[in-house]
This record gives sequence, structure tokens and C-alpha cells, in this order.
Amino acid sequence: MKKIIKAFFKEIVPIIIGILIALYINNWNEDRKDKNYIDRISISIHKELTETNNDIVDYLLKQKVLIDSFDFYLKDNQVSLEMILKKSEGIYIPKIRINSWKAISNSKIELMDYEKTSTLVDIEEQKELLRMKAEKLIDFIFSNYRETGEDKKEFVKMLISEIISTERSLQKDIGKIINK
Repeated sequence: MKKIIKAFFKEIVPIIIGILIALYINNWNEDRKDKNYIDRISISIHKELTETNNDIVDYLLKQKVLIDSFDFYLKDNQVSLEMILKKSEGIYIPKIRINSWKAISNSKIELMDYEKTSTLVDIEEQKELLRMKAEKLIDFIFSNYRETGEDKKEFVKMLISEIISTERSLQKDIGKIINK
């Protein structure tokens, strides 16, 4: 009986050790793949947010020119919203790029740092807020493009200022990620 038990352990122990080694190697390999994936996605997120930030910087200048144009023609009842927009070359809304974030948020979000994840969620929410504000502005302008009244021009200025406020908030959150 002792011989059977000894033989059993002699055969089973190497198998168990082999399985444990294989599991360890597999876990190590999975961790390495996950780290590689996070590194690649982080680089992609950084590039997208850098491009987004550059767009915001460019468009903030154009939006300030637009507000200045509305200020200049505010009391001129001969100049419509449409004319002001044409003179200042239209409305500019930056494109917020977060495709890489969406890719990881749908698959391996648990691998990312909490603070980075939280900031990216904030950016995504602000992107949606910016989209809604831009739609509101465009809807208002399209339904009032021939208007020349001071109140309409003030309202457009207010809507553009709200868009600028959201863009600045986006810049702060983008800076948290880019500057790390």
C-alpha cells in the first residue's frame, strides 16, 4: 500500500508542478499582453487628445473673433446674424477625438488607472455637452439668421460663450492626461 501511495505521489507531484508552472507562465504572458495593450492605447489616447487640444486652441481664437464681430455689430440694425457669420467666416466647433478611449472603455477598462479613467469619462461627458450646445447655437442661428435685433445678437454671443466655457473645461481635463 505504501508503495502505491509513493508511486502515486511520484507521478502526481511532477504533473501538479508542471501545471502550476504552466499557469504561472500563462498569467505572466497575459499580464505582459495587457500591459502592452494599455501602453499602445495610452499612446493613442495621448495623440488624440493632443490633436483635440490643438483644435480647441485654434477654434477658441476664431470664436473670440466671432464674439468681437457680434459686439461690433451689436447695435447696428442693418446687419443680420447671417451677415456677421459671413464676415467672420462662420462658426467653429472643435472635433473631440476619443475613439481610443471608447475602444478600451468597451473592453478592458479595468486595466486603466482610476484617475485617468475618471478624467476620460469627464471628457466624454463634456464632448456630449459641447455637441448639445453647438446644436442649440446652430438651431437658433438657422431659425433667426435674418434677424438684426440686439437681443438676438446678445443671445448668440451668450451661446458662443457657453461653448467656449465648455472648451476651456475640456482643455483642463485634457491637460491632466497630456501632462502626466
